Amino acid sequence: MNNHKHTEKFFGSTTVGERGQVVIPSEAREQMGLKQGEKLLVFSMGEDMVVLAKLSHLEKFATNLASRLRSIRDILGQSKGK
Repeated sequence: MNNHKHTEKFFGSTTVGERGQVVIPSEAREQMGLKQGEKLLVFSMGEDMVVLAKLSHLEKFATNLASRLRSIRDILGQSKGK
């Protein structure tokens, strides 16, 4: 995984438009390196919170996690045989 420092930051507010669209503040787009056309995944957290995540980041995270899980399974499998 990468070594990005986990930080939360408030970027302002946005309004849901007529067609359900929202504008992500420019500072947030710049910090996240979002480009036009980039795919974002949309998750809910509870009944009143929406989280956006870059698809490219989640793909890297999932690949890394799968690799780590294989290593953990290998270690656990070896310890069962001892």
